[in-house]
Amino acid sequence: MINQNWHTLSGEETLEALQTSPAGLSTEEIAARKEKYGPNELQEKGGKNPLKMLWEQFTQTMVLILLAAAVISFFLGETIETIAILAIVVLFAVLGFVQEFRAEKAMAALKKMSVPTVRVRRGNKVQEIAAPELVPGDILLLEAGNIIPADMRLLESASLRVQEAALTGEAEAVEKFSQALEIEDLPLGDRKNMAYLGTNVTYGRGVGIVTGTGMQTELGKIATLLQEVKNLQTPLQQRLDRLGKMLALIGAGAAALMLGIGVLLGESPEEMFLTAISLAVAVVPEGLPAVVTITLAIGAKRMLKRHALIRKLPAAETLGSVTVICSDKTGTLTENRMTATTLKLPDQHVELEDLQEKSGHSETVKMALCIGAWCNDATLSTNPEHEEFTIIGDPTEGALLVAAARAGLQCHFENMPRVGEYPFDSDRKRMSTVHRLPENSPGSFFEFWRDTNFMAFTKGSVDGLLEISSHIWVNGQTEKLSEAWLNQMQQANEALAREGVRVLGLAYKTLSELPQKPEADLEQDLIFVGMIGMIDPPRAAVKPAVAQCRKAGIRPIMITGDHPLTAAAIARELGITENFKALNGEALLQLSEEELREAVKEVSVFARVSPEDKLRIISALQANGEVVAMTGDGVNDAPALKKANIGVAMGITGTDVAKEASDMVLLDDNFATIVAAVEEGRVIYDNLLRFIKFSLGGNLGKVFVMLAAPLFGVHIALRPLQLLWLNLLTDGLMGLGLGTEPAEKNTMSRPPRHPDQPVLTAPDLRYVLWSGFLIGIISLGTGYFYYDPGNPQDQTWQTMIFATIGFTQIGNAFGLRANVKKPFSVKTNPLFMLMTFVTIGLQLLAIYFPPLQKTFGLAPLTAQQLGISFGLGILLFIANGLERMLNKK
Repeated sequence: MINQNWHTLSGEETLEALQTSPAGLSTEEIAARKEKYGPNELQEKGGKNPLKMLWEQFTQTMVLILLAAAVISFFLGETIETIAILAIVVLFAVLGFVQEFRAEKAMAALKKMSVPTVRVRRGNKVQEIAAPELVPGDILLLEAGNIIPADMRLLESASLRVQEAALTGEAEAVEKFSQALEIEDLPLGDRKNMAYLGTNVTYGRGVGIVTGTGMQTELGKIATLLQEVKNLQTPLQQRLDRLGKMLALIGAGAAALMLGIGVLLGESPEEMFLTAISLAVAVVPEGLPAVVTITLAIGAKRMLKRHALIRKLPAAETLGSVTVICSDKTGTLTENRMTATTLKLPDQHVELEDLQEKSGHSETVKMALCIGAWCNDATLSTNPEHEEFTIIGDPTEGALLVAAARAGLQCHFENMPRVGEYPFDSDRKRMSTVHRLPENSPGSFFEFWRDTNFMAFTKGSVDGLLEISSHIWVNGQTEKLSEAWLNQMQQANEALAREGVRVLGLAYKTLSELPQKPEADLEQDLIFVGMIGMIDPPRAAVKPAVAQCRKAGIRPIMITGDHPLTAAAIARELGITENFKALNGEALLQLSEEELREAVKEVSVFARVSPEDKLRIISALQANGEVVAMTGDGVNDAPALKKANIGVAMGITGTDVAKEASDMVLLDDNFATIVAAVEEGRVIYDNLLRFIKFSLGGNLGKVFVMLAAPLFGVHIALRPLQLLWLNLLTDGLMGLGLGTEPAEKNTMSRPPRHPDQPVLTAPDLRYVLWSGFLIGIISLGTGYFYYDPGNPQDQTWQTMIFATIGFTQIGNAFGLRANVKKPFSVKTNPLFMLMTFVTIGLQLLAIYFPPLQKTFGLAPLTAQQLGISFGLGILLFIANGLERMLNKK
């Protein structure tokens, strides 16, 4: 039953297909259908078990390595190190679990869209029931303000308009009718005899027959898609996973080599085993998960200051990898409010934005704007403090009121009372109102009407108004509507429509007396005044943001449920498209997956698309190797938001469903905020890369010292506890400081990283190698200089190795800082400077504080020895500077 194209059936055929009648279902039939179809609510299925989510956090490669390190540290008797590593693991796992658990709330948000009570006709009686009690075949009564509780085929429509932006993405309320449509594969937005669950009635009334409930509705299909979309690993998670596996192999190899060398040189197997295990742990940057988590959290906090709320921490970094931003139009690129922009009169063209700045308006301009305000069912309230308008009623009619108000026209509503009307309907595509003229006409253009008692004002389709008009208002007087005038007005209408502007015609008629039956002669022999154009305007900050995206190597794409002409016009204005190619939903259906993959390489505008189409487009982009960010605010965007590498929901206009399915929420609904978030994402990745290069370079230096020392007669250069201390101190504290570096100047002028690019590229690996060997050579050379084979009790040589590795690591960290004018400035990164002082302080405590000195097996250094060790650390900073100079050349 649910697979039928209900919009192609007549009302009678729909009633017959659903085996019901206008009187409604009987009690027995209702019970049978409840049993068959179940409750009218969205069912949650396939949700991940929380325990499974938690378990998965502990099975990641890096976490497994750290767990192994904790176990080994425990057996080594290093309680402090064991607790520290386990704390890092637990923090990492809990944060990951919380973020994933929150993502599963998307279905709960969908279920909230159920309506508490609805009015139905059952057994020829109207009654109120709970929305979950609805069954297919129920006859439902609709009126303004109702949220549609199920999918339905409309049987009656009296000026019914439904706001479907949450489902289709179209900002304007859709005019509904009851006639059957011929085309089967129509997009949802064009099925104007249907109403869908989750949308809402803004105007008029109607009667419909329920065709689908619960998971059989269009919203139910979205819920199914949402649950079928699998969560993908972020690029950061994939890269860190590969890096973890590589480090595990290197650590195992280094440990085996160390164990073999020590045993061959006559050291005890037990001691060498502990040293080898410590060396394996030294290879792995224990601080990495903590630095990653904290860096992401700090980055997320910075993004929050720029109005971007990160819901899933890894998304903060993934933004830096984005190559394509797929944006919904309504409410994302545009303001999601209709705005009157153009007034086209027979003798002049007026841009309404300019009109606000002028004190004098022609009488014809005043007349046209007031006709739009008088022939109107919306109301307007003003906030004097902020000069803002609040519209109550239809957005299009509200736009006409705002246009008149901003032009300084009050239009004298109290002096022009409405005494009759001919309401809008979709057949006529217009509405008319009748007003009594005041005895003392306050407006100068009232002089033209001083010999009449009543006025009829009409607004609607331009073509329709021209057909029923006999005259046209030109230069303050009426002229016969000649063929030339008719062609000119039609061409003007078509020109505005091609620009994606919605156009309404304005006309009037004088009446000597109040007509008894307005529909009989009210809309005949009208005087055509002109037309007014309206758009959902682009946000002011979007165009420069799109340009910034292009400069950063990011391609913007518009995916919307709106009309192709409107979408193309907005996309051209914003600079999203250069080739002006556009695909609509019908054309997409004809494309195979391979054809679609080719199409998305060139097409930047997709209009009249369904939720399934959005998923196909994103999948095609991802299959082409793109990292995709998808922005949106409606229920229809939720599956695509979850499928995308980064789902970006609107914070103000966004539905709960969209927010719960997203990775990031724009608190100001501003597309430009995405660009700011992308910049922060790139900064986060840069900082993580700094930490990894810093950590691996230092760890390589330690491995070099340990493996090369036996060649100089030193079997064990550093003890296990000394290795762990250096690893946790420098990797943890200095790494944390590096994770908060500011953005460099070229952050948003370089292309995004390729999705398949490893964490460490060839230049990064070269840096790790030369910095690691330089740290190792300097530290081992210093230790060898102070090594006295005749005095094995003197630990000065080992302390010099210990101190030099620590200080060269600090020098390395300073060399890796962001390219700023003042590398030693506290203001650019206060946390880094704080961590530097803390690290130096702890190093000195380990060397000079007796309890720690004894624990680590170190000897106090003289001032000269400490100065030498500190000075050698500066060499790493200088070497970094030289490398940067060479790279620039």
